[in-house]
Amino acid sequence: MTYQAHTPVAATTAQTIFRVALGSVLVAHGSQKLFGWFGGGGIDGTSKGMDAMGFRPAKTSAVLAGVGEAGAGLALAVGLGTPVAGAAAATTMGVAASVHTPNGFFASDGGFEYPVVLGIAAASFAIAGAGAVSLDSVTGHVLDRPWMRATALAAIPVAIGIQLYRRHKTLAGDAKSESEKTPVAEGSTDPA
Repeated sequence: MTYQAHTPVAATTAQTIFRVALGSVLVAHGSQKLFGWFGGGGIDGTSKGMDAMGFRPAKTSAVLAGVGEAGAGLALAVGLGTPVAGAAAATTMGVAASVHTPNGFFASDGGFEYPVVLGIAAASFAIAGAGAVSLDSVTGHVLDRPWMRATALAAIPVAIGIQLYRRHKTLAGDAKSESEKTPVAEGSTDPA
């Protein structure tokens, strides 16, 4: 007789708990950006932050980040359209991780640890699906086909790359504009 570490019921239960918890965390974070809940800045505050980080247009970026977290999180929590939801959340977290990269790895130092873990977890659901206790299962996996999983997974690095390229280009333009400003020498009456 062989020892089985887990039963199918235990695996399904664990998968469901993890999916709902991940989705709930993402909904909370997205709600901060979209609605100002849980001490967040709402669209206006998030837009200001996005602008400062080089994500422009800032308001569009704020909405996309909020929906990428809250919308994808809700879809993950209920297990509906899991490939797209997982990819959207993983993309949002990948872009967020890039902002934290200069601070190193650990979240305690403002590093990229936390968004990377959330992104990897979301990508895992994009690959494996939501499981038996989900709306995808109830609907006969209409929004969770194998080709959708492969496409969603392939789209993650492309979408992250596009956002990072756009941000890099914006920041480079900002730096060039700043360097082209000629400071007025102290005591000079010439406005330069």
